[in-house]
Amino acid sequence: MRVIGILAGYSCLALSFLIVAEILGRKLLNVSIQGVDEIGGYVIAVTGTFGMALAAADRAHTRIDVLLVRLPGRIQAVLNLVAYLCLAAAAAFMAFMAWTTLSESIAFKSVSSTPLQVPLWGPQSLWLAGLVLFGLTALVMAGRGLMALRQGLAHADRVLAPPTVAEEIEDARR
Repeated sequence: MRVIGILAGYSCLALSFLIVAEILGRKLLNVSIQGVDEIGGYVIAVTGTFGMALAAADRAHTRIDVLLVRLPGRIQAVLNLVAYLCLAAAAAFMAFMAWTTLSESIAFKSVSSTPLQVPLWGPQSLWLAGLVLFGLTALVMAGRGLMALRQGLAHADRVLAPPTVAEEIEDARR
């Protein structure tokens, strides 16, 4: 999973350099690199979906826990488990819609309506793969959480709950 995060980071870094080159080319040389905005859209869509999977694995999805922290531990654990199941359901719905879109693109041999004329099945396949990985990761986390609940609340918190400040500090030191 870390490799995916690193590849996504390098993809965004490469996109940054491409955007800087586009800006400098336009301002200094009056030349444009065609398709930078299109490539940027693909990079953001694909890294976003894989990033959601990484965030699920790291328990890093944002949660509004104003009420959650005031509830009994067992209810907190169950709600955290439900949150992962909801993530998996949302990812399944998005993957289904992405599959529908990809199927149509393949059937109609769709290409982007830009100078690059990118066959849309390419970026859409990566987008779908990221959504599928996101859903599977959320399901695995829910399964791990269910097993952890059987071992006690402390263990369930380590698997399901958002990282504590101490855990985030320790992670940052590594």
